Amino acid sequence: MTKFSLIEVQVINQALKNVALETGIVLQNSAFSPNIRERLDFSSAILDSECRLVAQAEHIPVHLGAMPESVKCIVSYIGLDNLLEGDIYIGNNPYHGGTHLPDITVVKPIFYQQQLVGYIANRCHH
Repeated sequence: MTKFSLIEVQVINQALKNVALETGIVLQNSAFSPNIRERLDFSSAILDSECRLVAQAEHIPVHLGAMPESVKCIVSYIGLDNLLEGDIYIGNNPYHGGTHLPDITVVKPIFYQQQLVGYIANRCHH
């Protein structure tokens, strides 16, 4: 196991938070919905390969609280062996980690050297 200094940990932590923030900015700038563009009713997060929250942008807290469960449910439904690099999965079931029907969760698996290392997820109210 690799050990990191406290400075390295903070650099990695801030970089991951920045990735989550940037995905939110891209989502906001590309959205048609005023709920996303103007009300900022969306959230972005990075999760590890076991669907644990690693980093989040400071958006809507209720989205982020349910995000790991939502990603777990999507991964379980698709099947871990069926996740492919480049695929994007969408869900909005409030009984499977969602918050309510108008909230849509979009999940993209992150692969490094053909190995699943995590997920990036966005949830927005349409």
